[in-house]
Amino acid sequence: MATLVVSYPAGEGDHFDADYYTATHIPLVERLWTPFGLTGAEILFPAGDQPLKAMVLLRFADQAAIDAALGCPDTPEVMADVAKFTNIQPAIYRAAG
Repeated sequence: MATLVVSYPAGEGDHFDADYYTATHIPLVERLWTPFGLTGAEILFPAGDQPLKAMVLLRFADQAAIDAALGCPDTPEVMADVAKFTNIQPAIYRAAG
């Protein structure tokens, strides 16, 4: 298993629409990336005053599946959707498990 971690750092003047994120963005990600090996998504919203607004753990079968999803023709649609729920530049990194 491999994980793509996407986090949204908190900062002054930021906004993050958690309802849109959970109801629209993550289902979009799941619909477009499941054919490439996405097996699940775990959304985390830190409690209280934390350095992150949100984080999602996107689980894939392996690193090759992450590469396939990120390289698929629909990924620009996923990335363009970010502006609909936040003005935060996400931090994206890979984890082995």
